[in-house]
Amino acid sequence: MALNTKGRTLAVAGALLIAAQGGMFYTLSHGESIPLAHPLNQFPSQAGNWVMTEEDVLDAETESVLRADDYLNRTYSNRLDGGQANLYIAYFKTQQTGQAPHSPRNCLPGNGWVQDSARLTSLTVPGRSQPIPVNEYVVAKGPAKALVFYWYQSHGRVVASEYRAKVYTVVDSVRYHRSDTALVRVVVNIGPEGVASARNIAVAFVQRCFPLLEQALPS
Repeated sequence: MALNTKGRTLAVAGALLIAAQGGMFYTLSHGESIPLAHPLNQFPSQAGNWVMTEEDVLDAETESVLRADDYLNRTYSNRLDGGQANLYIAYFKTQQTGQAPHSPRNCLPGNGWVQDSARLTSLTVPGRSQPIPVNEYVVAKGPAKALVFYWYQSHGRVVASEYRAKVYTVVDSVRYHRSDTALVRVVVNIGPEGVASARNIAVAFVQRCFPLLEQALPS
């Protein structure tokens, strides 16, 4: 008898859970390889025409919830056109101890932002023959609106889907004895010019900074 949609979903979830448990057991029993990572405070303060204008430090309560091994939270401004973009990176050297990225899909509503639209998009970036997949959100908080790009990056791989990122964690744990990953998020405020203008700013910023991200995060 064919499984219904709910049954298939449960079957897939169960298979993934079993695979995850097996992968974690294998990794823990054989030891995990922790890659060396450059401290994120060494990330360049200038990328072409983009110059860091602000660096924010998270409060102790937020850091205790985040549980990242390293993070960066900066605002960059374009000296030519005045465009601004916030870059946030949270790096986790292992996910075997329960540490894992917090999806902006959950964190933004928790901070009062309401989703206006969401989609998966692709961005062409230097050094890649294929575009990278990223999540694109438009969120609102009172009169303020912002455009958000975010993705998961590890071992030279860029993944948008939270579920696919989890599967890769299991696969990499078994194959490479590694579970390190990073969440990368770019936020641009939406002004009177509208969403299209904010998106152009965000795309230009990602394209300029992506090669630096690849250098900063373990391959």
